[in-house]
Amino acid sequence: MALDRPRRRLETPIGAATLLLGFEQPVRISRAGRPPVSLVSVVNGLTTLPALGEHGGRLSGIEVLLAPWAAFTLFGTPQYELANRSLDPDELAGSTGVPLGELAAALAVLPGWPERFALLDRVLLERLRAGVPVSERVVHAWSLLGRSAGRVPVPRLAEEVGWSVRHLENRFRQQIGLAPKAAARVLRLQRARRLLTAGHGQAETAAMCGYYDQAHFSGEFKTMTGCTPGEFLAARRLPAASALADRLAGEPTSLLLSSGRGALFSKTRAGTTGHADRPAVGLPRRMGASGGQGEPAREAP
Repeated sequence: MALDRPRRRLETPIGAATLLLGFEQPVRISRAGRPPVSLVSVVNGLTTLPALGEHGGRLSGIEVLLAPWAAFTLFGTPQYELANRSLDPDELAGSTGVPLGELAAALAVLPGWPERFALLDRVLLERLRAGVPVSERVVHAWSLLGRSAGRVPVPRLAEEVGWSVRHLENRFRQQIGLAPKAAARVLRLQRARRLLTAGHGQAETAAMCGYYDQAHFSGEFKTMTGCTPGEFLAARRLPAASALADRLAGEPTSLLLSSGRGALFSKTRAGTTGHADRPAVGLPRRMGASGGQGEPAREAP
């Protein structure tokens, strides 16, 4: 992607970990409560807060979206160490196999996308096969949360997988990155954004997603995205939004911000992931590249 101006992009929480393998220019990423970082390649765990990604107008690379449990195996790192953070993938202590920074460099010099995707799939599949196995009970619990859009109560979730609530919470933080209740908030927000942009009103969306009332929904939405539901919808309707490629197919995940727009959204000044703005192809769905929502990952420029 090459633009004639810098770009600022708000990313809201999604039910996926992300790996951006950048080819050249860095992305500056700001998150609430953490100093900004500038990275060419980036790994992001699950988050309950927005992030702000900024680049100078030129960006290329491949973004892979992963179910959080797949990221646990791929990176060999407890996922709570990645929660609400953006890191250089080569900083991950548990990583094995080809360093991901070297993989990004190898991808950059290949002549075309088919060759890049072939190498990417081969290396990531090798890392998955050699990685730390994930608990099938964690995968099942995550699947139950995903299918219900975060509406399964945590005690029932623990009962479904045969663990105590405390043990489920510990294993979830290790292999998903967030406790079950926090992960449910992300999945519920994801559905709420989808309903809003499909034309449902705020009160109706709040009821359909299981919020106590519209006020609860509005407060939760602003805490997790940095803007109110109305502000989010208004930004999605701007002409520039028509060219925006969201990070999940069919999911409204992102906003393009003008140079002064961050002041409107109270949380965005300190916080989203920066990513390439066109779609990316990643691992096959069976390997967990869907972000837990049944949609395959897509491809970056």
